[in-house]
Amino acid sequence: MNTISQKKLVGFAAASSSLANTLRRGGASLSIATASRFSLRDQTLLAKRLAFLMSANVPLVEALHVLREQTRSKGHANMLDAIIKDVSEGQSLSRSFSKFPKVFGDFAIHIVRVGESSGTLTQNLNYLSDELKKRHTLKRKVVGAFVYPALISVATLGITAFLMLYLFPKIMPVFTSLHMKLPLSTRLVMAVSTFMRDWGLEFLVGLAMFLAVFLIVHKKSRPIRHFFDRMLLRLPMLGSVVQQFNIANSSRTLGLLLKSGVRLGDALSITSDTTHNLVYKKHYMTLQGVVDRGEKISLHMAKHTAVFPDIFGHMVAVGEKSGTLSDTLVYLSEMYEGEVDDFTKNISTLIEPALMVVMGLVVGFIAISIITPIYGITQNLHN
Repeated sequence: MNTISQKKLVGFAAASSSLANTLRRGGASLSIATASRFSLRDQTLLAKRLAFLMSANVPLVEALHVLREQTRSKGHANMLDAIIKDVSEGQSLSRSFSKFPKVFGDFAIHIVRVGESSGTLTQNLNYLSDELKKRHTLKRKVVGAFVYPALISVATLGITAFLMLYLFPKIMPVFTSLHMKLPLSTRLVMAVSTFMRDWGLEFLVGLAMFLAVFLIVHKKSRPIRHFFDRMLLRLPMLGSVVQQFNIANSSRTLGLLLKSGVRLGDALSITSDTTHNLVYKKHYMTLQGVVDRGEKISLHMAKHTAVFPDIFGHMVAVGEKSGTLSDTLVYLSEMYEGEVDDFTKNISTLIEPALMVVMGLVVGFIAISIITPIYGITQNLHN
């Protein structure tokens, strides 16, 4: 075996060993399922590890074989087998990825395709992993910010249900046996408690069915989804966060596509496809038509400040004039991502007092409804 072949084998073995150590440290395997869309975290790991192997001068087919050997998921293994077969037969990686539309989105496929055509596949895979990681982190921050308020709300409902279904029914016979006029608050609580005991299960089943039908209609009906997405942007406080979240994601996607050499019109089309909010999806499709007509996208943004804030449109206009639109968009994505991050850090401070007040009012109202008639009974006994 000649010296060059020995060096290749040593380099390949070192890359494989390093990848195995990385996988052990991560404590998780890639979990690609051909029947469902690849999660953001899994896509990030795949792109990052493939870029890592290729940067170590491991050929693409051999890098895919390493990933195939490391996976524990049957669905992932089957998909990688198909990709390895395609690449071995001379097909491009992006073309093979496009055969799994429920796994790889348009953004990932175009980033890989541009990297292959320009000879910068490793760099573009790193771009892809960074973008997906930031998108996953931002989504996790937004979801995590509402976990604590949700727990407080569940605790309030649990305490209320306990008082209504367990404690109050034990006291209610005492009130009814005295045939005295009860306070309005007590009568309201008695009515709610009786309804919950007699019709509570039916009410929960009906509510679950209503939510199920609503979610199905919301998913299937595009006009209804568009209506709710538009209403979401108009909500006080929450609407600005939704706006910042969508702009942070879409501007980073658009900026990275332009950095990778994708034409602006095509980049806007891909950005529209990867945007979940239908209001922004529609605007990015409109912007594609604006570009095709030879007009500036900043002019359209300036006319729709409810969707694109003034500063965003001004910065895009500066980027268009200076020829640095891709850098400007990435900078804007980082700015809006920072604003979302600040909101997620402060939301508990903003919402916690309001939730505690609501919880106190609910529990206090029930307590007063119980205590008031008892106090009236003791007063009558003393008289």
